[in-house]
Amino acid sequence: MKKFLSGKPFKFIASAGVALLLFWITPNCLSKTTQAIILGTMFVLINASGFISRFPILTHIPRILVGGLFIFSGFIKSNDALGFSYKLEEYFEVFKADTGLAMFEWFAHISLPLAIIICVSEVALGFMLLIGFKRELTLWLLLAQIVFFTFLTFYSACYSKVTGCGCFGDAIKLTPWESFWKDIALLILITLLFSGKDHINPLFSPILNNITTLIAIVAAIWFPIRCYQNLPMIDFRAYAPGLSICEGMKPGPNYKAAVYESRFIYKNLKTGDTTTIFTDKTMPWQDTLNWGYHRALGSVLVSPAIDEAKITDFTISDLDGNVVTDTILGIKEYNFYLVCYDLTKTEEDAKLMAQINDFYALCEKDKVKFIALTSSSADVISQFKHKHNALYDFYNMDGIVLKTMIRSNPGLMLMKDCRVVKNWHHNNFPVYSDIKTNYFK
Repeated sequence: MKKFLSGKPFKFIASAGVALLLFWITPNCLSKTTQAIILGTMFVLINASGFISRFPILTHIPRILVGGLFIFSGFIKSNDALGFSYKLEEYFEVFKADTGLAMFEWFAHISLPLAIIICVSEVALGFMLLIGFKRELTLWLLLAQIVFFTFLTFYSACYSKVTGCGCFGDAIKLTPWESFWKDIALLILITLLFSGKDHINPLFSPILNNITTLIAIVAAIWFPIRCYQNLPMIDFRAYAPGLSICEGMKPGPNYKAAVYESRFIYKNLKTGDTTTIFTDKTMPWQDTLNWGYHRALGSVLVSPAIDEAKITDFTISDLDGNVVTDTILGIKEYNFYLVCYDLTKTEEDAKLMAQINDFYALCEKDKVKFIALTSSSADVISQFKHKHNALYDFYNMDGIVLKTMIRSNPGLMLMKDCRVVKNWHHNNFPVYSDIKTNYFK
């Protein structure tokens, strides 16, 4: 039996069965022709492994590409593991809503440690592949990870649930379909690696391989934790120090708005088929003899926006609901934003709260504007102010925008004339006199 399971006939039967199953169950977000090409390519590569293994170059090139891309992707996400955890939380919320399974709500609560684990595994597996450490284990873990991400990106693209995968953080933003095709390319490359795995040999002696892998894993664990406890070492967001929020809110000269269309599935009343997709312009709502409404697929992105503004939905309101965005951003002098995206989740260390209150008092003495920005309700704000004797004014903003502005809750931003001067994590909350000396010009 073991010999049969490892033989070519079983590989042929199993790969053909999986390909046919996927072809049958895959939604029609991709044409059947496209699905056939993808699955056919994978089927051929799997069953032509003996021929492919004759050409070492077909292993060495994918080895460098896959290893390098996994390290790069893991490093970029590690740089902003908290931002990546927000993206995972978004996925889990979608799965919870679509499936009703409570486990996804639990996953959402542990999205940060999951994000760090994924970051560490990407860097570690990429490094292990490049140096040839634990070849079989590395390849299977790489395959498992890319299959998981291919499912996520396809689901996101097919049903327009999540607008970006966060594969490369804010450094390189890909559309859901771009992310999916990137994962398909990686899946093909990893399949080639399985075919030529005999050419993946260790670069160093066993002892040196073990030592370098251990060092790489330790570094891969330290880096995302260090960035989480402080701020991203490299800030790719539109709120990075030196950038103007006002400029970021302006679209580019070639701006074109995104185009969406509503899609529906109608049931063929004669055949019972429920796979045909219609748009709001083509749906056969008048042909009640042949078609019956089945379900809505929602709004689907047809073409993404071109040259759009980097900052959207940036709106500041006072607690009475009055929009004061221009007034706040129009302050020409130095001023501070204390960003607390959700006061129920804000770090409430007594020492930190006292430090913020003292900081505010010194700002008031120098007539430097200091405000707090939050998405919390007026009642929550009132409770927070009473609990911590906070005398500074609160304003409301969208929580997602606040999460993007600074990866800290609370976090401090120094502004001047709509431009970000400096950001601080609450773990590194600054001394007011140091800011006056080093930043006030």
